[in-house]
Amino acid sequence: MSYHSLIFDLDGTLTDPLTGITRCMNYALSSHDHQPKSEQEIKAYIGPPLEVALGDLSGSTDESHIKELVATYRERYGELGYRENVVYDGVFELLDTLQGQGFRMGICTSKFEKYAIKVLEEFKLDKYFTFVSGSGAYGTAKSDQLRELVDTNIVLDSSLMIGDRYIDLSSAHQAGLRSAGVLWGYGSLEELTAEEPVFIAESPAHLSASIIKNSQ
Repeated sequence: MSYHSLIFDLDGTLTDPLTGITRCMNYALSSHDHQPKSEQEIKAYIGPPLEVALGDLSGSTDESHIKELVATYRERYGELGYRENVVYDGVFELLDTLQGQGFRMGICTSKFEKYAIKVLEEFKLDKYFTFVSGSGAYGTAKSDQLRELVDTNIVLDSSLMIGDRYIDLSSAHQAGLRSAGVLWGYGSLEELTAEEPVFIAESPAHLSASIIKNSQ
């Protein structure tokens, strides 16, 4: 098998987090006297680290204030937001197929790690994954997370990072890994193509077929 591990992004790749993220972003913004934003405005920030999203949406460059916004966001997310995810159609079939084929799978997400684990457990996705790498309390670059997975031999450089945004693919390349894009999340075809992934999948069924084909 040519891929040592398959590394999945979470938001926008396995689950659709839009409802929970929108409500939690606006809870954080309004709690600190910022104007709430529309779902469309918030949608563009699904994928990048929370600190970047709340800094941009609030218009603040004050690091301590952004940390306060993040902490308030997580108050609601840890209680309610993580349960407002929706597993994309076809994801269970995708994971069943790959697990049945013997692929080793893990998660690398910009989401706070303990909340990533809560999402996986809530939706019975945790049984598919050998490892979970998430952001630390004050944010961790995804490229650093992936490098740590490589440096600690949790994954080898023959592994494949799978995600819906440019940050997933560019971070993989910075860590010396291959990448694949998916189109059912929040990144455009143009955004993903610019990062030169091994392939781009249009559906979970297409993703599993492409992974199996490229592993032979």
